[in-house]
Amino acid sequence: MDRTIDYTPLFVPVARDEVVQFRTDATRVSAVGSAEQVRAIITWILGVVIAFTMVITVLVPMLVALGTLATGSGDLVDVVLLIPGIAIFAIGAVLGVRALRRSRGVWEQRLRMTRFALANGLVYEPRSPAPSYPGAIFGLGSSRAVTDHFRTAEGRFIDFGTYSYVTGSGKNRTTHRWGFLAMQLDRALPHMVLDSRANNGLFGSTTLPTTFRRDQVLSLEGDFDRYFTLYCPREYERDALYVFTPDLMALAIDEAAPFDLEIVDEWLFVYSTAPFPLADAATYQRLLRIVSTVGAKALSQTDRYVDERIGEFSANLVAPRGRRLERGFPWGVVAVGAVVVVFWVGQFALRSVF
Repeated sequence: MDRTIDYTPLFVPVARDEVVQFRTDATRVSAVGSAEQVRAIITWILGVVIAFTMVITVLVPMLVALGTLATGSGDLVDVVLLIPGIAIFAIGAVLGVRALRRSRGVWEQRLRMTRFALANGLVYEPRSPAPSYPGAIFGLGSSRAVTDHFRTAEGRFIDFGTYSYVTGSGKNRTTHRWGFLAMQLDRALPHMVLDSRANNGLFGSTTLPTTFRRDQVLSLEGDFDRYFTLYCPREYERDALYVFTPDLMALAIDEAAPFDLEIVDEWLFVYSTAPFPLADAATYQRLLRIVSTVGAKALSQTDRYVDERIGEFSANLVAPRGRRLERGFPWGVVAVGAVVVVFWVGQFALRSVF
């Protein structure tokens, strides 16, 4: 970004009554806030019911047993038998207090994020409908949404925050959460992915929800391959080298090595396997530094890019072959499954023998 960023709203002390007022205002005008308010009311009612039940079934009998024991007419065994219930009551009370504090903490962070956005010409939204971005993590599953994200109000479009979606159902239901940054470019470019080696899973398998054919891997010079695996469409190797010059590769290593990067259509995406922490100045500094270094260099490097198969600059198009990488088979997942099967069969065999 070509402006000085003011991070002080993320550090300035916030009074408790300010947080309460902010939460009240947010829940009054925001559908998100209203939904959270309904969940909070339901949680509060359940908490009261559980607390009342525990008082009647645990606390009162404990007090009665202690009273009879103090008068000499009770039995110590009755008190000992109540210890498990008392422990459960204490754990529940601790968890309830922690949940209350966490809720207050989230609203305080959101107040800071709102003020940070106002101070820097950004728009902060606690929750938004799923965007129609073309990146690898988008368009999957159900219940897709963007939460706690910032976007630019004018100028070049930038959006960063948390993206979530749900896969499976019942006991197999899983919510996937990603930290993401989206930056709009000027030119349509071939589909390219920088798969970070720093966040790979077992056997070096990608953590991205999409795998790509290995015959699309392009090895680059220097130490770049130690940090990223570059995928580009076949017959677009020269185009990839045109984009990923040594200086852009150096910036990617220095600023974005822990993240996966994707260029698709007119977009540059940065993916984190974990959501970005709320109201965290260090995280926002790093993301905006990626924009001002990797993003800016990508813009300048590609400002005259033309797909030679199209041959017309004004068209700003990529030929069909270069628009999307070909999907691959998740051999890493298969390898993990094979290890589990071998282990299970081995355990069964040993039990049979002994």
